[in-house]
Amino acid sequence: MNKTYKVFGAIAAVTMLMGLAEARADGDTGRFMKVGSVASAPAGHTGFCMEFPDECQSRGDQPVVVKIDSDRWDELIAINAEVNRRIRPVTDMELFGVEEYWTYPTDGAGDCEEYVLEKQRVLESRGWPRSALLITVVKDTNNSGHAVLTVRTDKGDVILDNQIEAVLPWYSAPYRFVKRQSASNPARWAAISDLRVSTVASLKN
Repeated sequence: MNKTYKVFGAIAAVTMLMGLAEARADGDTGRFMKVGSVASAPAGHTGFCMEFPDECQSRGDQPVVVKIDSDRWDELIAINAEVNRRIRPVTDMELFGVEEYWTYPTDGAGDCEEYVLEKQRVLESRGWPRSALLITVVKDTNNSGHAVLTVRTDKGDVILDNQIEAVLPWYSAPYRFVKRQSASNPARWAAISDLRVSTVASLKN
């Protein structure tokens, strides 16, 4: 969870954006996560909502996706990289003395949830709608729980991660996607139907 993998440079990022833009309309099912039934909120997020209730209030706005262009894409890449550099990776046990605690990285340290919460906060401060910035729980290649930030764009769902430097389409990440925040209510969560054979096969039993 603490290691950052440098996967793509600027050229690869531009290529990725072009690939998203050129995706066929009938491929929407693959570009967007299939979200289904209601799921339980992670215990850490429930605690976060108790500590920061304003961050978990439904604002009554219609959920939206972000119209992505080269400027917005560059901003995503820059913020993902900046937050990854700024936060020092430390486990909750080392930092707080508990297994799971979600909060903002006020001391410049934290684990994956702190990275995600900070990216969500910074993007919202730059004018990105909260309904398009969803905390998402996945299983990583060690079959361990991990959190990433899903950004909902008109070209598909992309993720910001502290393990992988590149901003990737969700289906390109080597994770199994489990659940994410509701776009209409940040305190609620929904299950993700992730049936990609290659992803599931890459996980250890």
